[in-house]
Amino acid sequence: MDARSSMHVVMLPWLAFGHILPFTELAKRIARQGHRVTLFSTPRNTRRLIRIPPELAEHIRVVDIALPRVERLPEDAEASIDLPSDDLRPHLHVAYDAAFAGKLSEILQEPYPGKPDWVVIDYAAHWAPAAAARHGVPCAFLSLFSAAVVVFYGPAEGLMGRGRYARVKPEQLTVVPDYVPFPTTVAYRGLEARESFTLVLAPDESGMSDGYRFGKCIAESQLVGIRSSAEFEPEWLQVVGGLYQKPVIPVGLFPPPPTQDIGGHKAALQWLDGQPRRSVVYAAFGSEAKLTSAQLQAIALGLEASGLPFLWAFRQPVDANEGESGLPEGFEERIDGRGLVCRGWVPQTRFLAHESVGGFLTHAGWNSIIEGLARGVRLVLLPLVFDQGLNARHLTEKKISVEVPRDDEDGSFAPKDIAAALRKVLVEEGCEVFGDKAEVLAVLFGNDEMNDQCVRDFLKCMLEYSRQHQGAL
Repeated sequence: MDARSSMHVVMLPWLAFGHILPFTELAKRIARQGHRVTLFSTPRNTRRLIRIPPELAEHIRVVDIALPRVERLPEDAEASIDLPSDDLRPHLHVAYDAAFAGKLSEILQEPYPGKPDWVVIDYAAHWAPAAAARHGVPCAFLSLFSAAVVVFYGPAEGLMGRGRYARVKPEQLTVVPDYVPFPTTVAYRGLEARESFTLVLAPDESGMSDGYRFGKCIAESQLVGIRSSAEFEPEWLQVVGGLYQKPVIPVGLFPPPPTQDIGGHKAALQWLDGQPRRSVVYAAFGSEAKLTSAQLQAIALGLEASGLPFLWAFRQPVDANEGESGLPEGFEERIDGRGLVCRGWVPQTRFLAHESVGGFLTHAGWNSIIEGLARGVRLVLLPLVFDQGLNARHLTEKKISVEVPRDDEDGSFAPKDIAAALRKVLVEEGCEVFGDKAEVLAVLFGNDEMNDQCVRDFLKCMLEYSRQHQGAL
């Protein structure tokens, strides 16, 4: 392939909203640089999530792949949000592996120009690098986690359960690894460590752990892209390259533009229009965490006790009985006029971009952090699962946000602590420091030119690698 030519890039996101959406956003940015993209998805996820602008339709092909029937997997489950409980995630992995590996094998055997020049993979596609290499095609692993998070989890060998940095018990996740050359608080706490060890590092019914999938993707890919920027976490990015012993490129933060259709939420936007600038708390907890009634009650009472206007993207608790609202009795009557509870899908980027929204009570998922900071919104973090505790430590030690404390044994949190954190960030004396930080970071996170330059740098590395290693795989 000539280094001046355009590429055909195949992209394989994992089946979670927080993975499909950023992969799609990156696909658009790659296409705008003149390259062709084939994006793997499933029919239901394409309908729900993937919107390709007409001007990019010739450059982006979305391939819908039907998942096979897998025991215990609900019939319409095509993303993690569709699973009634986390213990069904391994079954979604099994379906993903079978369907997506088969389709990748097909496309790798297509004659030029259908055959890809690169395959860009998410953590779950551990089989992709070897399959691509058999056809002389290189792979790039795209981390949708920050550099701080991937540094904490360590080298590929350790993620696969081998060598000095293998974590074999939860307590090892509560200490900063000795290869981090600077002081930091980025580590899990007790309950987080126990949950993350089970969810990430312990083998599941798919036959391997998520950590093993991560490690294999990193070890066998030719390049690694990190959804981050050198301006935001240079110290962590410097460590990643040494850990992985291969090129690591920050691909930018690429927040989605606030152009979503508002669906049935016109009234909510009109309500926001009537609120003072930067006064409203937007509360949302992502698509992965499955909150209980007790947790949602605490959040509701915390929002109420804060005295601040708020808009809450509410999802039913996993343990609610049919007909139950999941909210404290009389809550919506008490907060009438001051707070809004929006059910079902909400246009999050539209809400965060509204000038009346000043604070974001969030689970500290990397997607939501990026979306909030790109719009200059102050953050209050309530981490729940996966990388979220690490993100919360990272941002809090940078004095970007405030974290709501949780009980280290049972993970509970108190309404008064939610209220106190929100007031500290938005209205109490000294809150201006959080506003100043948010404004500075909005210039960085929301800078389209910087984000596009990171994508160009990533593509340049891919082109250069292909030129130097033509036929070597």
